[in-house]
Amino acid sequence: MPRLFEEDLSPLDIARRAGSPSAFGGVRLMQLGDGLERGIRLLEFRTGTGLRFTVLVDRAMDICEVDYKGCSIGWHGPSGVRHPGLHDHDSEGGFSWGRSFSGFLVTCGLDHILGPEEVPADNYNYPGIRTNRHGLHGRISTIPARLCGYGERWEGQRCILWAEAQVRQATTFGEQLTLHRRIEVDLGGNEIRLTDRVVNTGFLPTPHMFFYHVNIGAPLLAEGARYLAPITDVVWSAHEARYRAQNVGYQTAPGPMDGFAEQVWQHETAADTAGEVPVALVNDRLALGLEVTTRKDQLPCLYEWQHFQAGAYAFGIEPSTHHVLGDLAARERGEMIWLQGQEDRRYDTTFAILDGAAAIAASEARIRAIARQPQDDYPAPSGRFRPLTGRGPK
Repeated sequence: MPRLFEEDLSPLDIARRAGSPSAFGGVRLMQLGDGLERGIRLLEFRTGTGLRFTVLVDRAMDICEVDYKGCSIGWHGPSGVRHPGLHDHDSEGGFSWGRSFSGFLVTCGLDHILGPEEVPADNYNYPGIRTNRHGLHGRISTIPARLCGYGERWEGQRCILWAEAQVRQATTFGEQLTLHRRIEVDLGGNEIRLTDRVVNTGFLPTPHMFFYHVNIGAPLLAEGARYLAPITDVVWSAHEARYRAQNVGYQTAPGPMDGFAEQVWQHETAADTAGEVPVALVNDRLALGLEVTTRKDQLPCLYEWQHFQAGAYAFGIEPSTHHVLGDLAARERGEMIWLQGQEDRRYDTTFAILDGAAAIAASEARIRAIARQPQDDYPAPSGRFRPLTGRGPK
């Protein structure tokens, strides 16, 4: 049963204590009303433990704000929460995505991730379109969802706060992909559970690429914050030519810096016996952290994004279906996921708040038991992009 305010409370206990369960927590639908965010629907979740987060229904059901006991965990980017109707996907050489980039979870895909690229479109069998031009990180994050339901549900002595929606990315002469998303958290809990299923609802073979841009900001992100991950190899860095120039390695964050150029890494990670890969960002001074857990068989690659520029200070945990090499490389290496008609792929992720030094220590011990990450802040990238297998139809 939920543990709330130092008590274990049954459904009857909660009913007796308030005229509405919303006194303890719940889910409610709201609409933003001003500026660039005007008209966006969002769901607010409150678990009663101090965890509060919002879900942008009209921005692919992505998670926007995440707060714990008044402390912001999710990143608030300079673009703010921009209405999807204002987004121009094809401008700025494919980099206009940055004008709608803010929030804790930004989903990337469904048929393209990473930088702008032009790729063959032969699979769609339409003579008028020979190639597709993709912008940064794909289209999905600025598509409104169709909300299927939300609320609170008791299962015995357990109360689950939940929401479900579908996000449709489709065109007549191209992809027909649908993201089915479910978000859950327990009343009295500190762990957000995300379940995604991407379906090719058409009948032509369609490329599928997917990753989560999990963005953490101040005050959880601060000088001295530590990145914990079961890293077995540092595969690649975008900044190898200037590897030490900014004096920022992969595992310890600096404070906000002027003139900082973003750094991106790809790490090879090990999984535990259940096939899970936990990683975390922890702030020892605040005794607070965030642990992100994915499955190695679903999201085998892991990027780390460092954007420590003053005024846009952010750290990103980015589990991915593909290497950082990109769309064309995935095709050439035989690693593109080709979804056949009506085929799907599933992704299971949890986001857990680490409250207190003991919780941080337990997470660190769990991660170290899987693999000990390099202690050198500047491990030389190996360039070993391991083959990604199991990409055929299931």
